[in-house]
Amino acid sequence: MAPAAWLKRAQVRSSALEGDAQLPRAGAHATPADSRRAAPSDAQLAHYAITALIEEAQLTPKPALVDQRGSGAHRDLDLATMLCSAQALEPTFAALARTARRRGEPSALLRTELAQTGRAGEQDMLRATGGSNAHRGAIWIVGLLVAGSAMDACAVSPASTFAAASDRRSTAGHTEHPDASQICTRSAQIACFPDRFAAPSDSHGERARQRYQVGGARREAQDGFPHVIDVGLPALLAARAKGIEENAARVDALLAIMASLDDTCLLHRAGLPGLHAGQHGARRVLQAGGSSTPAGRAALAALEHELLSLNASPGGAADLLAATLFLDMLAHHHAGRSPDPWNI
Repeated sequence: MAPAAWLKRAQVRSSALEGDAQLPRAGAHATPADSRRAAPSDAQLAHYAITALIEEAQLTPKPALVDQRGSGAHRDLDLATMLCSAQALEPTFAALARTARRRGEPSALLRTELAQTGRAGEQDMLRATGGSNAHRGAIWIVGLLVAGSAMDACAVSPASTFAAASDRRSTAGHTEHPDASQICTRSAQIACFPDRFAAPSDSHGERARQRYQVGGARREAQDGFPHVIDVGLPALLAARAKGIEENAARVDALLAIMASLDDTCLLHRAGLPGLHAGQHGARRVLQAGGSSTPAGRAALAALEHELLSLNASPGGAADLLAATLFLDMLAHHHAGRSPDPWNI
């Protein structure tokens, strides 16, 4: 299907999925009449996954990444292509959830089945985008979290998400609900099993990982997604607690991830100078007060200018921001929050 057709589909939001008339969205506000919901279905998990990808893509401004202003440092990607890619992956995420729920526990067999589904999803993505690799890393990162979520009995709660993000423990009163930390732990257990039928990888990220001896997306998953649970979620929730508006809160969460991540996308495109530019520049924005302040916006513009001059793009951090948004949506699902389509 042509990208324009996929874009049209991506812009149409369903109001009901498997009997759930209102899908929760990050940034939404609960009302007294709201009630806690049951665990999300496979279709709902897939919906949250592609919503996270779409909202990450539309988030603006992001340094040297595709957003509503343009293509950043990318020549083969634009916003329409990113939305096409995300929408094309909905069946893949649903299949990942369905398989994980059926198996029930991390295992070598589950890892093999998920890998096969993920590779088929990559082909769907490439067909939808005309050959552009928009979300290969996100299929791995977000796909594992979808699988980990499906194996748990119910969704995370906002309070336990905060607790998990800050100290890896459930908060009293929420111990009956698997939290973000537990979902990441389950997903990490899956990632630690070998992909027995994988062809030798020659991806850009894998070459950068080997050349610069960094962890990459595989290690991030096997370690329990530390840049999501210990960086992205705390930054997002802290910004909201300060009253920072949602767009800037999400940009600041991205910058927090960039500041500490050994991003193989930056390393592939611009080597160590690109990585250091991304990390140091992100820290300068945050030290200046974040993207909601005049000084922070000036530092963000300078960061983008430097990355563009290096043809560097923090794609790994973008994938982890999408993962952060996915877990945040699960928290809102559990709380029974009303949708708040701030970005779409």
